[in-house]
Amino acid sequence: MTQISVVVPVFNEEESLPELTEWISRVMNDHGFSYEVILINDGSTDRSWESIQKLSSQNSNLKGLNFTRNFGKSAALDAGFRRAVGDVVITMDADLQDSPDEIPGLYTMVTDDGLDVVSGWKKERHDPISKTIPSKFFNGVTRWISGIQLHDFNCGLKAYRNKVVKNIHIYGEMHRYIPLLSKWNGFGKIGEKIVQHQPRKYGYSKFGLERFLNGFLDLITVSFVHRYKKKPMHFFGLLGSFSFLSGFLITAWLIFEKIYGLSKGLKVREIVDQPLFFLALVALIIGVQLFVTGFIAELMTSNQSKEIEYKIDEELNFDF
Repeated sequence: MTQISVVVPVFNEEESLPELTEWISRVMNDHGFSYEVILINDGSTDRSWESIQKLSSQNSNLKGLNFTRNFGKSAALDAGFRRAVGDVVITMDADLQDSPDEIPGLYTMVTDDGLDVVSGWKKERHDPISKTIPSKFFNGVTRWISGIQLHDFNCGLKAYRNKVVKNIHIYGEMHRYIPLLSKWNGFGKIGEKIVQHQPRKYGYSKFGLERFLNGFLDLITVSFVHRYKKKPMHFFGLLGSFSFLSGFLITAWLIFEKIYGLSKGLKVREIVDQPLFFLALVALIIGVQLFVTGFIAELMTSNQSKEIEYKIDEELNFDF
């Protein structure tokens, strides 16, 4: 029985892989853990896959997945989650900035403390201010919106109970919000552990400032999907009702105003000559369109299928 699965997305990290896998194996052996390490090559343009092939041939605990192209970190994690068999699943980056020495502590917090999710907190970071300041702002906004009191949603070093990762599906750039997805799926025991942040030893960061903008857009997306994915008519129907009712009331007022003016012998403008009439017409049309959108979304939701957005070219050391 496997105690720990370590899931590691890899993108152009050929230099760090031998050291990382040796470090993980040493920690596991020192603590007597049964384990597997799943390395997902996310379309690397260097020799990362060749390195994974070599390392896995030397250690049967190392397993590899090779994507046909770069599909992103979320896809890599999702593929690893689907194949992980360990009681506790731990994720970390391949750049050696996450320390494998943290694995025993994370494992204990899940197994002994009864937590579903444990998120790492890089309290002392070895990153430039151009990354730390936006990160603090991003994490603050995410805490406020999600209600989950974590200091570092972006930290790649996390631990999950196996049933958590088997009950969530991540796509796009949703890897930042796995704790939030876990909570919404009924796994609300979420904790935090201060972890060591290693200086980058090889290569360069693969993430730029655009990830923070994407992060906010993803937060809006995941919040919207959670609330309305099962009942999209609740969202579109509400907006449609408001728009249609506004247009109807404006039209009714214009008709009433004209009838009242005629009954008093007053000179009144034609309804179609008033700009307010066209505003009401637009509101009516938008209201109908929103209703139709809601109905179509309901039909799509009832017939949706969970399609996997990534393609795997080769697998190593997996038992089927």
